[in-house]
Amino acid sequence: MYKKMIGTVVAAAATLAAVQAEARDQISIVGSSTVFPFATVVAERFGQTTSYPTPTIESTGSGGGLKLFCEGVGESTPDITNASRRIKSSEVELCASNGVEDIVEVLIGYDGIAVANSVNGPEMEVSKGELFLALAETVPNPNGSGLVENPYEQWSDIRSDLPNTAIRVFGPPPTSGTRDAFVELVMEEGCAEFDAIASLEDSDEDKFEEVCATMREDGAFVEAGENDTLIISRLDNDTSALGIFGFSFLDQNSDKVKSISVDGAKATFDNIADGSYAVSRPLFFYVKTAHVGVIPGIEEYLAEFTSRRAVGPNGYLIDRGLIPLSNAEYARMKDAVDNLKPLKM
Repeated sequence: MYKKMIGTVVAAAATLAAVQAEARDQISIVGSSTVFPFATVVAERFGQTTSYPTPTIESTGSGGGLKLFCEGVGESTPDITNASRRIKSSEVELCASNGVEDIVEVLIGYDGIAVANSVNGPEMEVSKGELFLALAETVPNPNGSGLVENPYEQWSDIRSDLPNTAIRVFGPPPTSGTRDAFVELVMEEGCAEFDAIASLEDSDEDKFEEVCATMREDGAFVEAGENDTLIISRLDNDTSALGIFGFSFLDQNSDKVKSISVDGAKATFDNIADGSYAVSRPLFFYVKTAHVGVIPGIEEYLAEFTSRRAVGPNGYLIDRGLIPLSNAEYARMKDAVDNLKPLKM
């Protein structure tokens, strides 16, 4: 009996030693392709200026990152997930069901969703309603009442002074926070401009949301994956196409692509900052509190990412296209981070 107990203790000790030997000493980050370039810059500086290894960052999209983040607590799960939209209540519930109960929400700044084309493409001005007509699967019948499958093939079919070219728009997949934000800020607002659809909001809300959010699948809208750089490359080679991606990618590739005008304004730093460009959204990352103090360097990484030198009005991320927080927003964010305040929806 004694020998059996000794054997059990030795086996348990060996298992514990193996776990400790495999313990992660590198921060693991997943999530939004839009936040990815900002997080990468911070991670590189963090690795160069501290004794901690550079964090690993995987671009999985906001939805994909939150799914991984919410799988549980432990070294096999990410410590941080980036998001180009706010976490949903259903995702908070998923996290809680898997033991991820304390989460810190970090609002880092703002970003615009650019609708852009090649610098060699035509100048375009469109409304949100016209973008809806170009991209939705179901639209108001142009020849009568009711809704029909999208009949528009060329931009000039929607408005005669738009280019006489085929509608072809490269955009993000459903797992992307950029897609979620584009649907909310453009598709839903655009579809509400049409009486045939707006009336559904009161009579059949589920149908209203389905019509407004469902993108066409006949080749006019092309899901280009989570890699916004790929969309830039496609626009560089196709002067008649449009692309949908975060402002930071537009800003960093101004030699290749340019913003079109949406509801009278282009995606520029000043237009997003002052609110005149209406297609903008907040950017976040989320931290698993249970991993702080367990995975080395998380507190120091948070301090770097939320420092004035990174996200302040003259910070190095502003040079990369991030739109800074107001002073009041920054103070609230720093308080949440410094005190690891749990997220409240």
